[in-house]
Amino acid sequence: MIRIKAWFLFFCAILVSGLPTAASAQQGKINHVVIIFQENRSTDNLFHDDVLIQRGADIASVGQSQKGQITLTEAPLVTKYDFDHGAAAFLKTCDWDGTACRMDGSLSDTCSPPGLCPKNAQYQYVRASDVQPYFTMAETYAFGDRMFQTNQGPSFPAHQYILSGTSAISETSPVAIAGIPTGNGRGGKAYAGCLAPPSAVVKTIDTSQPFPNGTFSQWNGTECFEHPTLTDLLDKAGLSWKYYTVSAGSIWTSPDVIEHMCQPTGDPNKRVCSGPDFTASNPKVVIEGTRARVVSDIASGHLAAVTWVIPDGQASDHPKTNSGLGPSWVASIVNTIGQSPFWNDTAIIVTWDDWGGFYDHVAPPIHNYGPYPNSYEYGFRVPIIVISPYAKPAYISHQPSDFGSILKFIEQTFALPEIDPQVGYADTYALGDLSDFFNFNQTPVKFTSIKAPYGKDYFLRNKAKPTPPDND
Repeated sequence: MIRIKAWFLFFCAILVSGLPTAASAQQGKINHVVIIFQENRSTDNLFHDDVLIQRGADIASVGQSQKGQITLTEAPLVTKYDFDHGAAAFLKTCDWDGTACRMDGSLSDTCSPPGLCPKNAQYQYVRASDVQPYFTMAETYAFGDRMFQTNQGPSFPAHQYILSGTSAISETSPVAIAGIPTGNGRGGKAYAGCLAPPSAVVKTIDTSQPFPNGTFSQWNGTECFEHPTLTDLLDKAGLSWKYYTVSAGSIWTSPDVIEHMCQPTGDPNKRVCSGPDFTASNPKVVIEGTRARVVSDIASGHLAAVTWVIPDGQASDHPKTNSGLGPSWVASIVNTIGQSPFWNDTAIIVTWDDWGGFYDHVAPPIHNYGPYPNSYEYGFRVPIIVISPYAKPAYISHQPSDFGSILKFIEQTFALPEIDPQVGYADTYALGDLSDFFNFNQTPVKFTSIKAPYGKDYFLRNKAKPTPPDND
């Protein structure tokens, strides 16, 4: 009897050990992950979608201010104004009560340029007709209403987080990028990272302090910083990756900030990235022609295991900078993948790098707990759409997520370690792992083309030089 019981327990152990774990469920089913990183929109602002709201998405129609309630009003995607969305603006908007953000501090005096903003411009939502391709993607696949920007500031550090899970200046320092470089002009253009001239200055924060006591300071001189990135893990595992971007030196081009990736060379005022990621015959960081190149590469049968796609100014959704092309441009990438053999084993993650100064009613979690407290995390909600044959169809996820969750999903998909578990970046302590967005046991969803005003042929034919990002 004892022998039978022991054999039975041994047999059960074998069965259990053979079952897929939550961390390994996507292994073998997902072989390509594509991150499309759009710009500067909160969840309440961009996804005022009646269908999503009826399904239970937490989207507000009324906002709170320090003067009382304000009804959100409709506005176009294309505007002539923008808002402050740096770390200081985050603190004002948060309006900390000692325990949580009150979320009533969206202030009209942060509008730029002054005088162009309508009253309560932050309390707006984008009209549906301007972003219908996004609504179609979100209604068809999985949409998340608890996705938080990891950092509390603008695009420059946010783009560091989506590559590395940190904007730290080094592996050993708690000081992190928290602002946009100034004094970085060069030949009429703005340069950041390792290509910034010696005159450049960027705001930093001591992340070791509890929120909201992080100490801000100015970092003078080189913005060429050094710490591990997710691409290091991919390289070590022999996995391919691509990073499509507008230009080297852009605040939206995160690899040019990392010294071992950029390997800057030349006169300090005229540096270029000389590393093989930038200069090889088939570079991993693809510069210029982004709007057409990513589509043409996929259409011709080339898609890396992990791909970052960064827009130009016109296709970015960025207030004051975009021309309304963003929803069509994203749809063209999704459609190109969906109509190719890559669809069968790809996960497309569409998200936005920061809240852009727009109102959002959901208070972010504050990262003052656990072994990795951080006064610069987390930021406000941004939208996320997960598109895949294994994404739960017509699904609203309330699973808390952040940029670290995307990195963690990639690590789990390809059985990679964490970027730097000793130091602890956003992948180590991610709010989630995106598992709620997927069902890897479902019958794979067949792709249905996303209708958009402009198709992929428009972007393939358009030879206009991509516009640079706005400098925030």
